[in-house]
Amino acid sequence: MTEAIVVKDLTKRFGDFTAVDGISFSVGQGEIFGLLGANGGGKSTTIRMLCGILSPTSGQGRVAGRDLMTEPELIKRSIGYMSQKFSLYEELTPLENIRFYLGIYAVDERLWPERTARVLEQARLKEFKDRPTKDLPQGWRQRLALGCAMLHEPRLIFLDEPTSGVDPLTRRHFWTTIRELASAGITVFVTTHYMDEALNCDQLVLINQGRIVAQGSPSEIILAAFPERADASLNDAFLKFIARSQA
Repeated sequence: MTEAIVVKDLTKRFGDFTAVDGISFSVGQGEIFGLLGANGGGKSTTIRMLCGILSPTSGQGRVAGRDLMTEPELIKRSIGYMSQKFSLYEELTPLENIRFYLGIYAVDERLWPERTARVLEQARLKEFKDRPTKDLPQGWRQRLALGCAMLHEPRLIFLDEPTSGVDPLTRRHFWTTIRELASAGITVFVTTHYMDEALNCDQLVLINQGRIVAQGSPSEIILAAFPERADASLNDAFLKFIARSQA
């Protein structure tokens, strides 16, 4: 399988504090890959390094075929990124946000009508395209943010806790969309602290205090934690690995 992401001994320090401590993993093209952990565990720092936003302190890796240490700007152009905090302009309408990001991503202007219509359709915002984005419910704004992150048709997209604070129906819609993206060969790298969402991932890395405490498919992680328990859940496994890492 072609690897969309490969990192080895990736580390990020802020002064004396080590936020990410020598992590290594790879992500296959077309996989749904989950980075799972409690708040403050190093998830957002990791994803920001992989997106070329933060410079690693040490380590090596490649993202979308680009060198993580020397080609961060090329990485940014090659990926889609939806941040944990709402990343669009709330004073603009959905239509204006879409047009702004079409320009940012340097999409050929001949493609703008088709890309605009696609995002409005997928986000179910055609009837609200001229309403200020700040007036839309949180789940609707998140759908719009996801659509804008896909305007340039990247083959790799990073989603940093995309369903945080949204209703259960919107969460279900997001994961339906994520599975559709993966079925089309797009790699989806997602951070989450929802165990039920993590079960949708092909591969998981569990991270705590900046270190990997387990990795594999959800079923492999559960089996590694509880080889004798058929009723064990991913949440049970996560808690066991966290406790083991803190012992």
